[in-house]
Amino acid sequence: MPITSAASRLGTTAFDQTRPIELRPNWTPADAQIVIQAVYRQVLGNDYLMLWERLTSLESLLTNGKLSVRDFVRGVAKSELYKTKFLYPHFQTRVIELNCKHLLGRAPYDESEVIDHLDRYQNQGFDADIDSYIDSAEYESHFGDAIVPYYRDFVTTGVGQRTVGFTRMFRLYRGYANSDRSQLALSSPRLATDLAKNNATPIIPPSGSSEGWAYQPSKQGTAPTRTFGRSSQGSTPRLYRIEVTGISLPRYPKVRRSNKEFIVPYEQLSSTLQQIHKLGGKVASITFAQ
Repeated sequence: MPITSAASRLGTTAFDQTRPIELRPNWTPADAQIVIQAVYRQVLGNDYLMLWERLTSLESLLTNGKLSVRDFVRGVAKSELYKTKFLYPHFQTRVIELNCKHLLGRAPYDESEVIDHLDRYQNQGFDADIDSYIDSAEYESHFGDAIVPYYRDFVTTGVGQRTVGFTRMFRLYRGYANSDRSQLALSSPRLATDLAKNNATPIIPPSGSSEGWAYQPSKQGTAPTRTFGRSSQGSTPRLYRIEVTGISLPRYPKVRRSNKEFIVPYEQLSSTLQQIHKLGGKVASITFAQ
């Protein structure tokens, strides 16, 4: 059963009634294709995959019965494709967060787990660290050789779960349509502070509402929390707050701000969004300003 009755607001509805994807005995090539797509979605963090990026050799081995699902997952996680997307651009602690999410279907539970993976990565290398996830007793008990990893902590099972894992998962999972490379925090770790302090992580819903975590306002503040009246003569009384991150200012030297807010009437909404996109900004949310 779902771990929370507010699952729809938290963005987990897509997983409530979804059964784990498994390559069962007497499978067909069509079954193998379903598994391949599910592995790409899970292990690559729902990132968009171009046709030329597909790992056709690994796909062929799985389709011909030469690889188990577990070894196909291993091959994708060790591939140059995975490293390019998740190893090279990120801090190592962020890499460990993503590896836990992609391969074990959960967030790191404590700092000792992160330290263990850091030590293994530094002393034995990235491939050995990937093996430590996939050859673990945890992976074996939940996925075995035939099941595609999935987000385990969204459902209450009571088997090897910790409450803190559910809350921390929502700092890594930002909605069913979100990908791990499109989040606004970019390469920064999401859980480092909470893990270091052994604090519980608050649950903050994905973006799309005024409660979304996607936008983090600056400490100094960039716009008032509320506005009153019209912004200009003749405009509609309804004002909108556009919260933006990563916007580039058109000057030299190039300055990149972490966030910015615009408050505009409906008539200026479209033109403001066009200007934001021209400056390379990402819209975190659009909400009523009054």
